[in-house]
Amino acid sequence: MDFATLIGLVGAMMLIASAVILGVSPDVFLNAPALLIVIGGSLLVVLAKFSFQQFLGAFKAAIRAFKFKLPETRAAIDELVDIANVARRQGVLGLEGREVSSPFLSNGIQMLVDGQDGATIKQLLSKEQLMTLEHNRSGAKVFTAFADVGPAMGMIGTLIGLVQMLSNMEDPKSIGPAMAVALLTTLYGAMIATMIASPIADKLSLRMTQEARMQSLYIDALGAIQEGVNPRIIEQMLSSYLSPKERDKVSEEASAAAADS
Repeated sequence: MDFATLIGLVGAMMLIASAVILGVSPDVFLNAPALLIVIGGSLLVVLAKFSFQQFLGAFKAAIRAFKFKLPETRAAIDELVDIANVARRQGVLGLEGREVSSPFLSNGIQMLVDGQDGATIKQLLSKEQLMTLEHNRSGAKVFTAFADVGPAMGMIGTLIGLVQMLSNMEDPKSIGPAMAVALLTTLYGAMIATMIASPIADKLSLRMTQEARMQSLYIDALGAIQEGVNPRIIEQMLSSYLSPKERDKVSEEASAAAADS
């Protein structure tokens, strides 16, 4: 579970809700026509921009971004080095049925067990990586479109409210409801874009980059394991995926281990 995104979204909504409750009656911020224009209009306009499959897939990708947590890079490297040690001692058949932290890695290990050559493994996993990237990129585009369309629909609602207000100036009772629609649609559009759509789009883009990086780590490691590279060399090779601070820590641990031995 990605608690940072959850805390950010829920916290922002609670902050706005608190400001509303502490002010005038919350009922004045609820307007059915304004909600219909902004939410309904945004959904339909974004649906017109994408296929139905892409539209629904974006919401599935957003849910997955909340639920799915990638392993830490250091933990992934340790797992891969352990796998390399098993393959070196027992052969790749010793990896059959092994439980790992990622379905992508599990798929790659199964290719090793099945006797696929390194080039084929890299080609197949790279294609799977590309498909995952495209899926995540499509989801990010859908929510970016929501962030763009929401304020625009809010502006349309504002214009509708102003037209209604100006066309009925002789009826003072109609001015208030028309002005409410005019102002609330702008508010709803800004809230959808700023507090929901834009953060989710950015989170999907970030998750896309992180997942692609982790998959590249797996591809490099599996290729080296298939070629029979020494596990220590594999660990050194994969350390390039670590941050400079993490690399320094690994070097210190390696030096301490060498001194103890």
